[in-house]
Amino acid sequence: MILCYLLTHKLSFHSRLPWNTEAPLEKENPPRDVTSARPIAAASARLASGKGRGGYALPTERETRERSRAGIGCPVRRGAWPEQNLAVRGGGAGRSDMEPLRELRVGFIGAGRMAGAVARAMLLAGEVQAVNILASAPSNRNLDKFQSFSCQTTHCNVEVLEKCSFVFLATKPHVLPAVLREIGPAVTPRHVLVSMAAGVTLRTLEELLPVGTQVLRIMPNLPCEVQSGAVLFTRGSSVGKEEASVLKTLLAPCGLCEEAPESYIDIHTGLSGSGVAYVYMFAEALAEGAVKMGMPGPLANKIAAQTLLGAAKMILETGEHPAVLRSAVCTPGGTTIHALHELEKGSLRAMVMNAVEAATSRARELVNRL
Repeated sequence: MILCYLLTHKLSFHSRLPWNTEAPLEKENPPRDVTSARPIAAASARLASGKGRGGYALPTERETRERSRAGIGCPVRRGAWPEQNLAVRGGGAGRSDMEPLRELRVGFIGAGRMAGAVARAMLLAGEVQAVNILASAPSNRNLDKFQSFSCQTTHCNVEVLEKCSFVFLATKPHVLPAVLREIGPAVTPRHVLVSMAAGVTLRTLEELLPVGTQVLRIMPNLPCEVQSGAVLFTRGSSVGKEEASVLKTLLAPCGLCEEAPESYIDIHTGLSGSGVAYVYMFAEALAEGAVKMGMPGPLANKIAAQTLLGAAKMILETGEHPAVLRSAVCTPGGTTIHALHELEKGSLRAMVMNAVEAATSRARELVNRL
C-alpha cells in the first residue's frame, strides 16, 4: 500500500512540473493591436525622457482626434528632427543661456501665411537654419509651405515647445487661449514666446501661461513676405533687453522692426496691418485712372506700384515730412495742384484718417472680447 501511495503521488507531482511536455498549454492572449496607441506611447516616451515638464496630462485617443480637428491636437509628427538638434540648453532667461543665433531652434505654432512670411524672411537672410525651424498646424495644407522651405513640421503643438526655445504663436486669436492652456505645462524658463495674434494682450498671455514666462507680442504686416514689411513689438514684464534684441535680429529681415509700448500695437494694426489694404486700393484707383485715359492695364499697374514705392523710399531716406515732399511736387498752376484739389474735394485725407481710426477701434474691441 505504501508503494502504491508513493507511485500515485509521484505521478501527480510529475504532471504539474513545468517541463512536462504532455501537460496542456494555457491559451495565449491574442496579439494586441498597438497601432492606435502609438501617438500616446510616443508622447509618453518623450515626457519620460525629461523633455516635457512633469504633470502634463496625456489626452485620450478621442481627445487627441477632437483637439487635432480644433487645431490644438498632438498626432504623430511628420518627418524626423535631426539627432544633433534634440538637445536644447535650458536654465534661466538671458541671451547667454540661449544657443548662438545660427543654432537657435525656432518654432511656429500655427503655419498660416504670416508665419510663413516671417520664416521665409529669416531663412533668406540666413539668420536661422531651415533644419532648426519646426512648425505645427492641424492641416497639412499650411505645413507643405514650411516643408518647401526644408523646415521640420509636426501636428503636435507640445512638441514645438519640447524642441524649440524661441516660439512664435501664430494661431487665430480666438484659438490662442485654448492653445496656451494646452502648451502651458510644457513651458519652461528657457522658452521665449512671441504672440502674433491680434487683440490678445500681454496681460492675457501672462495670465494663461506659467508665472514668469517670457512673452512678447508682435504685429507684422503682409509685405514681410517680400522683406519690406513693418513690424512693431512689445515685451512682457519677464523679458529682458537681450531677448528683445534677439527678436529684433530675427525680425529685421522682414523690413522695419521697432519696439514700442503695447498701447501702440492696436494703432499699428490700423496704420500698417490694415493700412496695406488702403494702399492697395489707392494703387488700384491710380492705375485705373491711367487705364481710363488710354494706358494698358499691366503697364499702368507697374507704374502705379513703382510710384508708391519711390514715394515711400523718399520719405524713409530723406527723413522729410510727407507734406514737404508733396509740396515740392506742386508748381503754381500745374497738373499736380489741380489733381490735389480734386482729392481734397473728395475728402481723401479725412477718409484715410477715418479708416485708421475705424481699424484701431475694431482692434481694441477684439481685445475686450478676448
